[in-house]
Amino acid sequence: MEQKIIIGVVALLIVGAVGMFFISPKAATTGTDVPAGKYTELAQCIKDSGATFYGAFWCPHCAAEKKLFGDAAKLLPYVECSTPDGNSQLPVCKLAGVSSYPTWVFKDESRLSGEIPLATLAQKTGCTLPEGDVPAATDTDASSAAN
Repeated sequence: MEQKIIIGVVALLIVGAVGMFFISPKAATTGTDVPAGKYTELAQCIKDSGATFYGAFWCPHCAAEKKLFGDAAKLLPYVECSTPDGNSQLPVCKLAGVSSYPTWVFKDESRLSGEIPLATLAQKTGCTLPEGDVPAATDTDASSAAN
């Protein structure tokens, strides 16, 4: 009797996991919840604006920032700041005065650090969010400092 209950619970867990996989709203081919191509124009515009996104491969906030863009993250003006061993900062980032990750530096030399909402990035770069995106209030976790 006890063995049947355990088998039943395991079976339910497997069915539930398989169901979640097929019902998941994740967009095809991006590995994120962002539909493929949704932020391509925004990412390209941000790059064209002269902004620079400094980060490190080991930084979870940098990864989260990239994930906001889905497959368009590859278009971002990203500069890797970490040495391959993750123990030091590359000279390009030292020269730029980057002290935390992620850090965005804009054409006007102003900076924002932390995970920055897409609406804020669009505003700072003069870019437009895709139709249907609601501009978010500025992130209270993001700190800004003008240079």
